[in-house]
Amino acid sequence: MKKILVCEDEEVIRDFVVINLQRSGYITTDVSCGEDALRVFEENNGDFDVALIDIMMPGIDGFAVCKQLREKSDNLGIIMLTAKTQEMDKVRGLMLGADDYVTKPFSPSELVARVDAVYRRVSMATKTIQEVKPIVSGVFVLNPKSRTLTKNGEMIDLTQVEYQIMEYFIRNKNVALGRNNILEQIWGDNYFGDIKIVDVNIRRLRMKIEDEPSKPVYIQTIWGFGYKWQE
Repeated sequence: MKKILVCEDEEVIRDFVVINLQRSGYITTDVSCGEDALRVFEENNGDFDVALIDIMMPGIDGFAVCKQLREKSDNLGIIMLTAKTQEMDKVRGLMLGADDYVTKPFSPSELVARVDAVYRRVSMATKTIQEVKPIVSGVFVLNPKSRTLTKNGEMIDLTQVEYQIMEYFIRNKNVALGRNNILEQIWGDNYFGDIKIVDVNIRRLRMKIEDEPSKPVYIQTIWGFGYKWQE
């Protein structure tokens, strides 16, 4: 079942979101504040596929909710809702562990398409995977069965988006991958958002896997084009 937690303090927008998601086959649980979102998540033992979270709310804001939900689950798909167009708000949400963001106002088709894309990644991660040999790249070992990554034998906590990017890189060692290629591979060819979402996720990945994120060794930038995994 496709379960989604909707956290939006404006009732009109919340009802609009819920109706359109239910029409698309999602089982929705909606709340009006961050405190209730965290409570409901706990009460349901985290049994949600996706969380749709408004940024600007009274009390605990969406950034804090996103951070706490991501700490509780690497597999949960998180999408931020924001009325702001400032770049830093989008970047901050992604750096805190969100998978995507949708800027208000948005159409029903855009909303459902973005939720569908995140849900597909989540459902792919939770499927039973047949026995697959781990992929070794230098000090890194990628395990497709458990969808985990280790460096020098130590586990690295990755979101599902980060895992998919790492898998794409490691399966294409020493190959220059364009930003558009990465965007299409990870977010799908019908993605509505900004290509900068690729750069933000690369920055977040570097903070987790590089010894010195400001001087990356493994994820190298190909200026004006994209990135390359250097073994």
